[in-house]
Amino acid sequence: MNVTRSDHVVAESLAVRPSHPRRLAVISALAGTLLAVVWSYEFVDHIIGDTVANGLLGHDAKATAIGGTVAGLLFAFVSGLAGTFTACNIAMAASIGPMSQASATGRTHGALRHLLRPVGWLTIGMVIVAGVYGFIGVLVGDRMPQLSTATSGGMPVRLWQSAVVFGVVGLAFVYLGLAALDILPDPFARRPVARVVVLGALVGAFLIGRPYPLFNKLFHWAVDSGNPLYGAGAFILQSLGNIVVVTALFALIVVLSRGRFIDWFAGNPARTMAITGALLVALGTFTVVYWDVRLPAMFGHGWFPTMPWNAR
Repeated sequence: MNVTRSDHVVAESLAVRPSHPRRLAVISALAGTLLAVVWSYEFVDHIIGDTVANGLLGHDAKATAIGGTVAGLLFAFVSGLAGTFTACNIAMAASIGPMSQASATGRTHGALRHLLRPVGWLTIGMVIVAGVYGFIGVLVGDRMPQLSTATSGGMPVRLWQSAVVFGVVGLAFVYLGLAALDILPDPFARRPVARVVVLGALVGAFLIGRPYPLFNKLFHWAVDSGNPLYGAGAFILQSLGNIVVVTALFALIVVLSRGRFIDWFAGNPARTMAITGALLVALGTFTVVYWDVRLPAMFGHGWFPTMPWNAR
């Protein structure tokens, strides 16, 4: 029997695909939806976020005015760290898989290089978007919907902006996840580093939709300063604060395993695709469902199940 080159290519492709990728995608999407149902923004935003910010700053972060440039930049970083686990940032955890994949490419030797390579690429994408938005945000000022106190259809205008931005970002995560599972075309199949840079840009874009009260306070401070460079710097620091915990977790895994985790992760392409795709689909679905289904339902636009701990 004659075996053509195309037959070999197909066989190789099937060999590295995860088992039942569509089933894995559906399970991941259901997990993301369930997370959106049980998510408690009161606990995450107020108990975790406010407690962390107040403890690090040494005062009530919401009630105390930001006094000066240094205080403002410190507030930016601390409020970013405090907002790590909020609904407008948790999808960033999906970057663990792609960062591990990117770390395994190229000629990296030693735990430190395994760590610095993917974190650096993620930071580049994030800093560019956050810095540009901070610069433009100060120039536009109070005309930004994100700073508006008006309502439309019974829902604050700033939350409409959140719904649009996080809907787009969430769909981008889902697409990247389905592409990683080889269900959709993957533009980064041979460029895992580019995937990490794009994910960094999406993490930076979280600021464009973020309604988190401490970020809103920072945004107003930046606009009041009238200096777009302050806005760029503050937004960059806010985003850097957002990734501290995930970076620390990734660093801990890499250092404790002396880089062997990366080798294990990359040693089985099917496993790499499965973990990366599942994380992206799950947290992308969470982002879309939470911001485009659950949030509007809170203001009478549609219906969404309400847990006892989330009753308004």
